[in-house]
Amino acid sequence: MRIALDAMGGDKAPEVTVAGAVRAARVYDLEIVLVGDEALLRRELGKHKVDGLRLPIVHASQVVGMEEHTIAVKQKRDASMVVAMRLLREGEVDAVASAGNSGAVMAAALFTLGRIPGVLRPTLVTIYPVPPHYCILLDIGVNADCKPEYLLQFAVMGAAYAEKVRGIARPRVGLVSNGAEPEKGSTLVREAHELLAASGLNFVGNIEGNDIHQHKADVIVTDGFTGNVILKLTEGLVKFLAHMLVRQAVGSWRDRLGLLVMTPGLLLALPGLLLMVPTLRQTYRQWDWREIGGAPLLGVDGVVIIGHGRSDAYAVQRMIYQAKIAVEQRLVPTIQEEIQRVAQARSVRMEGKS
Repeated sequence: MRIALDAMGGDKAPEVTVAGAVRAARVYDLEIVLVGDEALLRRELGKHKVDGLRLPIVHASQVVGMEEHTIAVKQKRDASMVVAMRLLREGEVDAVASAGNSGAVMAAALFTLGRIPGVLRPTLVTIYPVPPHYCILLDIGVNADCKPEYLLQFAVMGAAYAEKVRGIARPRVGLVSNGAEPEKGSTLVREAHELLAASGLNFVGNIEGNDIHQHKADVIVTDGFTGNVILKLTEGLVKFLAHMLVRQAVGSWRDRLGLLVMTPGLLLALPGLLLMVPTLRQTYRQWDWREIGGAPLLGVDGVVIIGHGRSDAYAVQRMIYQAKIAVEQRLVPTIQEEIQRVAQARSVRMEGKS
């Protein structure tokens, strides 16, 4: 297996991308093609022990910056992410991983690879933590305005990803709405509900906002506008709660005095806390976005994994791992098969009604 890494993509590239590639090549026994400025990449590789590792370099003279979007992809034909996509299109690699600007990566994938036959719109997913598990949320901002058919295909692609890559047997699919009843929601949601109910997927019905954290579905489907709001609200809420707890703990002289009085008791409880370290570490990892590393751009005709712009070396390593699993589990062929299955079943139903 050969995976192309956009080594110039990300806030800290190429330092962390090369470091992550070295770790991934060593841990997963992969050939990772580093795409970017050859001189810079060789300098970064010189900082690591790479004997026996397969880390060839493909030179790319341009870079799409983190602040750039679609226009830059069209103008910079020798940008690292574009060159990586061409390698995938030409069969030189099996997947592409990039922590570059997500909109630019998506544009490069669409322009170079195109869509899987039958797919109306590609979609970007996120792995949403619902301890002790995860669920898959899509779309998270790529498609703000949707049609019911788009949501149906998002569900099909999300279910394929959940089953093949995340290992969830017959994943439960839920549709975001403002009520559990089928007649609730906007026109888009009501029409999408009807399509999902007849899709053959394990559709569990509408999911309200407070159901997401109760793990009532493995795949949560919505339009990109709503999905992005859910994602950003969750991120903001986590930061707000952490800030509020710190502020409340040391906000007044009474709070500080209380912490001082509690200190001897905390020291006595230290052995018990040490015993809880493995559990605490596991809980932290479930909320650590670096453990996931990246998420696939579903619907394009090739495995493309998009990581976070602020990825460190470990996140890059895990992003490459996501690409490896997606290739091994035949994610793209599975999506194509499922899209065709649902389309044929829908065509039969329409003919029956006529």
